[in-house]
Amino acid sequence: MKLSIKICGLNDEESVQSVIKAGADFAGFVHYAKSPRHISLNVAAQFKELLPDTIKSVMVMVNPSDDLLIEMQREIAPDFFQLHGDETKERLIDIRKKFANTGIIKAIAVQNTDDIKKAKEYNNITDFILFDAKPAENMIHGGNGISFDWSLLAGNEMPENWFLSGGLNAGNVKSAISQTGARFIDVSSGVEESRGVKNPHLIENFIKTARK
Repeated sequence: MKLSIKICGLNDEESVQSVIKAGADFAGFVHYAKSPRHISLNVAAQFKELLPDTIKSVMVMVNPSDDLLIEMQREIAPDFFQLHGDETKERLIDIRKKFANTGIIKAIAVQNTDDIKKAKEYNNITDFILFDAKPAENMIHGGNGISFDWSLLAGNEMPENWFLSGGLNAGNVKSAISQTGARFIDVSSGVEESRGVKNPHLIENFIKTARK
């Protein structure tokens, strides 16, 4: 199966165009005010319009309200909601019922094996689980450029579809894929020249390297 790549935290047109040119599979837009990659719904809608059908749009949020999801659905109609907060199984079931036409990616913050096992809670509710490194207290949810111990994924019952995320870059992505067997990978800070600023050349190089 072909490796699928998600470039997340896109916040300017140049980086969106570079994702299109390089042939990514998912484009992630962050709507979370604490993030340096935060963009408004209006800007996200403009960027989503640029994407070809081959690239799925993902709106990344932390503990979103129904009102926000309704507005997002109306203004953007993304292919996926990515939930990066403390959303419970019950909350995801509720979102799935109310927004049946939008896929769900649930981020799991990983520090130990128990965190990997937590993914079972979301079986048959989400379309994807995204395993990311657990942030320190002073860090935001995701996009921190830190990795977790990939060996934690070994020997655990894994969901059918899952993303590997956290601290990936062109220098370690092939090793990460080799060690984990990941078929879906997600990168944000690893293709940035400075915090929150994407670099088109880094995006292109990451995708080429990962797919070699």
